[in-house]
Parts: sequence; structure tokens; C-alpha cells
Amino acid sequence: MATLARLQARSTFLAHQYYFRNSAVDVFRKKEYDAAVKIQSWFRGCRIRAYLRYLHRVATVIQKCWRGYLGRQHYQLIVKLEFCTMKMNLYNAMAVRIQKRWRGYRIRKYCFNYFYLKEYLKAVSETNDAIREALEEFAEMKEREEKKADLEREEKKRDYQARKMHYLLSTKQIPGIYNSPFRKDPDPWELRLQKAKPLISQRPKVKQKRDVNISNWLACTSARSFPQSEILPPIDRKQCQGPFREITEVLEQRYKPLEPTLWMAEPINELKMAREELRKQEWMRNINDNMFLPFSSYHKNKKYIPLMHSSSKYGPNSYGSQHFRDENPKKWICDKDFQTVLPSFDLFSKYGKLYSKAGQII
Repeated sequence: MATLARLQARSTFLAHQYYFRNSAVDVFRKKEYDAAVKIQSWFRGCRIRAYLRYLHRVATVIQKCWRGYLGRQHYQLIVKLEFCTMKMNLYNAMAVRIQKRWRGYRIRKYCFNYFYLKEYLKAVSETNDAIREALEEFAEMKEREEKKADLEREEKKRDYQARKMHYLLSTKQIPGIYNSPFRKDPDPWELRLQKAKPLISQRPKVKQKRDVNISNWLACTSARSFPQSEILPPIDRKQCQGPFREITEVLEQRYKPLEPTLWMAEPINELKMAREELRKQEWMRNINDNMFLPFSSYHKNKKYIPLMHSSSKYGPNSYGSQHFRDENPKKWICDKDFQTVLPSFDLFSKYGKLYSKAGQII
């Protein structure tokens, strides 16, 4: 009982101690809880920030790889373009070199062949000499003919004058003015008057009209019975004195043909016709009309068509004694023949392979 009483006496004290201890525990529990929450938030923040840093690093790696891939693609494109440009420049340089050699050969062979021009000029000079001699002979002949025609004209004029002055011929009773008794020999005009015939003006004959019997009405009504217009005889009129032109010249000036203007004489499509003519001449002058295609393989399977003057059985025309491309075996150093140059497409393919290997090495 004493123990129970002792416990009852200490119950209040125990209650106070229990309450105090519980309240202290609660205070410490809250502090521990806040501390735990703070530790958890810090740890979780560190973990999240570490994860974000990891994501940033991964995104940076992905971007780096992708941008590197795009840069390499762009670099490959630039390299391809530069390679194509370099290849085209090479092809153009080779084409220019081939064209230069071919044009030089063609000009020396066909346009400015020294021996051909020498023979041609020699033939031209010989032809000119022959033509000049013929023209000189023709000029001398024309001069002789003109002199002869002038002499004949003067002779006819003198004969006509003698016929007009035939009345001045001397007779047995009265001497003429050209046969003076005071002269030893008569004048040459006297002899000419003796040979000439007197000039007599003849009148033109006029045709007489046929008599038509009027009693015959059939004859009157016929077409032949009516009077027809006959050509009038020419009028022997004298030439007008004064500064007048000839009638033929006046009529020629009056009835001269019509001369159209340049706008009417030239056709409307003159420019089109001139362009067509220029296009035809250019087409005739061109030796090879094939288009130069360096990247095309169409021309590789095309059959070669030789030129007409080189493939003919008669052979090319030899205008001189020597040509630029003649071969002289006596001047050769050795008996081996020269190697032929590669065709254009083989040369281009060879250089194209060489540059492709260089591009791969780069």
C-alpha cells in the first residue's frame, strides 16, 4: 500500500515529466523533420542539376556530331564543284589547244599555203600578161578600125560634098572654079567632081487608090472597099537651126521606162532573205557542225566519216611541188614511224581519270 501511495504521490510529478518530455520530443521531432526536408531538397536539387548537366553534355555531343556531318557534306559539295570547275578548265584548255593546232594546220594547208599561193600568183601573172597582150592587140585593132572608119566617113562626106557641088564641074566652054587656066594641074576636087554623080532629090512615090464600083453594093459593103489608112510618106524636113536637141533624144527622154524608187524596188523581206543567205554561207563554210560535248559518251560510238578530198581515189589536189605535211623518209633519224596522237575523247578520258584520282587523294 505504501508503494501505491508513493506512486500516487509521484503521479503528478510523473505526469509533468511525461508532458515535458513529450513536448520536448515534439520540438526536436519538428527540427529533425525540417532538417531532413532540407537535406532531401538539397540532395534532390544536386541530383536534378547533375542530370541537367548530363543532358546538356549529351545535347552538345549530338549537336556537335550533326553539325560536323553537315559541315562535311558542304565541304564535299564544294570539293565536287571545284573539281568540276578544274576539270572543265582543263577540258577547255585542251579543246582550245586542239582547235589552235587544227586551225593553224588548216590555215597553212588551205588558206595560206605558200607554194600554192606562189603557183597561183605565177599563173595569175601569166594570165594577166596574156590578157594584157590580147587587150593591146585588140586596142590596136580597134584603133585601126576606127581610123579606117574615120577615113571611110571622110571619104563618104567628100563624095557627098562632091555630089552636092557637081554643078561646079568645068565644061568645055567654061572652066570651073577648081580648074583654073592659071594652074598647071587641075585641083583634086575637079577630079572628084568628074567621078561623082549629081545629087538628085527623089520624091516619094504615093500609091494610087483602087477604083471601086459603087454600083456593086457587095463590093461597097466589103471591108476592102472602104479606104484604109496608109502610112504617110516621110517629110523631108530640115534640121532646126539653133540649140535644139535631136527628135530621137527628146522622144527617148519622154518615153523612158519607169524607174521605181529604192523602197519599191527592194522586197519587204530583204532582211530575212539576207539572214537566210548569211546562214547558208556559214553552213557551207563550216567543216564540222558537231557540238563539243566533253561529258557525253554519244560521240564514242559514232562512225568516223572521212573527208571527201582525202578519201577520194584521185587523192588531194597538189598545187605545188611541196606541202607543209609532206614526209621525207631520207631525213628521218631512225626507221621507226612517229606515234599517232590520241583522239580527242581518249585524251579527255585519260586526263579525267588522272584528275579524279587526284581528287580522291585530296
